[in-house]
Amino acid sequence: MIFSLPQALDKTAVTYPTHEAIRCNGKGITYATLQQQANNLAVILQQQGVQRGDRVGVYINKDVESAVSIYGIMKAGAAYVPLDPFAPVERLSYVINDCGIRVITTKQNKLAQVRSMVADTNLSCLIGVGPQDGLDVTCIPWEQVTDPDRHDVPDIHVIEQDLAYILYTSGSTGTPKGIMHTHRSALSFAEWACEVYGLTAEDRVTNHAPYHFDLSTFDLFATLLAGGTTIIIPEYVTKFPASHSQLLQDEKITVSYTVPFALIQLMERGALEARDLSALRWVLFAGEVFPTKHLRELMKLWPDKRFSNLYGPTETNVCTYYHVPQLAEDYEDTIPIGLACANEEMLVVDADNAPVAPGEVGELLVRGGTVMRGYWGRPDLNEKGFYRRSVFGHYEDVFYRTGDLVLQEPDGNFRYFGRKDRQVKTRGYRVELDEVEVALLSHEDVKEAAVYTVSDGNGSNLIEAAVIPNENAELTQNLLVKHVGEKLPPYAVPNKIHVMADFPRTSTGKINRRELQAMAEQPTETAVAG
Repeated sequence: MIFSLPQALDKTAVTYPTHEAIRCNGKGITYATLQQQANNLAVILQQQGVQRGDRVGVYINKDVESAVSIYGIMKAGAAYVPLDPFAPVERLSYVINDCGIRVITTKQNKLAQVRSMVADTNLSCLIGVGPQDGLDVTCIPWEQVTDPDRHDVPDIHVIEQDLAYILYTSGSTGTPKGIMHTHRSALSFAEWACEVYGLTAEDRVTNHAPYHFDLSTFDLFATLLAGGTTIIIPEYVTKFPASHSQLLQDEKITVSYTVPFALIQLMERGALEARDLSALRWVLFAGEVFPTKHLRELMKLWPDKRFSNLYGPTETNVCTYYHVPQLAEDYEDTIPIGLACANEEMLVVDADNAPVAPGEVGELLVRGGTVMRGYWGRPDLNEKGFYRRSVFGHYEDVFYRTGDLVLQEPDGNFRYFGRKDRQVKTRGYRVELDEVEVALLSHEDVKEAAVYTVSDGNGSNLIEAAVIPNENAELTQNLLVKHVGEKLPPYAVPNKIHVMADFPRTSTGKINRRELQAMAEQPTETAVAG
């Protein structure tokens, strides 16, 4: 049996030693080499004082070295903490200080930022760069990790309850919180995904998501269990849909896991008609609601591919899944989030934590193997984030509160109804902002929509929205107000609807509604309309 991710790497390296494990920018390494370099890094980390349970940062743009870093850190018994390579230094320094990181892996092109981080934190060692003038920390060049004559083996015993990684939430404002996952929670998801999606050693799986985004754990760990090849998509490629589709073709990708926005971009600007994507067998998406009309269009373009919607907050990995059937032309509802994954239990409750009947909307609670250990250093969030249900008066079932509103349908599938905190009161009525977004997206010329609230100056909320039109489409506020008014009651129709060329986005590609809201609250009338 496999109890930890390092153990999984060792087993796969024995079974498929010459099989390519990681590939990026046309170069790759085998499982045997990945194991050797991860072992070398683990011993180097231990020589620098890294102990079991410590946290080590990964501050590298996605490439082969970043993958080696992840496995090497875990082989040292530590937890890896991905540091967003495009985040402000101030935010990264906060993360480093918050979870007590003393060692990071990095590269020469990050030295300017690293110097600032060293000044603001207790960093003591940089792995990946040679000695630097003016830096009073230990610097170890990457060549020591990749030395083919070095065959170090770390002396460490990792168990399933040890921390594997900490992912800090992204966003433009607020204090980041660290979400702790163990080897058990990572493997519980990876083993399930490997089985359900039939991964084998012949599969070539994209790594599209940044490492600080939980989607990346499927790409790395489920593929590892199967002995397949993880194809890292560099950040610069993700910005150009035509380059993305070219990579899918050239690398003969068989399984792609990404966010709906990236798939919409591929469909619209990816030159798909010029690509041979016959190797691609399964398209997985998660992270946001995939507008049904766009998904239907993509499924028509790729009638020979299978599609799945995966759902789960970072705190739970993935906890439900839905294999999307053929969509009827008149189907306008959102795609269900599906059934509970194996080893997961769902509980839907009302505001008083009482279970609701099937067919009623309530908050989704989750317990099972994939759920996080908790929030790093935040007992307040841990207390608020979990629901404890007494069983027979002698022990407790512990559920994570997702904050998401769902309804369980007669066939057992769950349907997502938006965030609990996206339910607002306006003009005396309760409105689901996600329901307003669905109404806007049902217009044939609306490509994307985002709905948010602004203050009315009297202690209540006004609903506003922003949309991106399809290419060459002409949309006006009056036209959209009329359209939404035909689908929703008057109190749910946005007070203003801004037509925009693009939305501000988080580093994971999601719409940054906080920034949209901040822009809307600026005093000038044109703050959002640009």
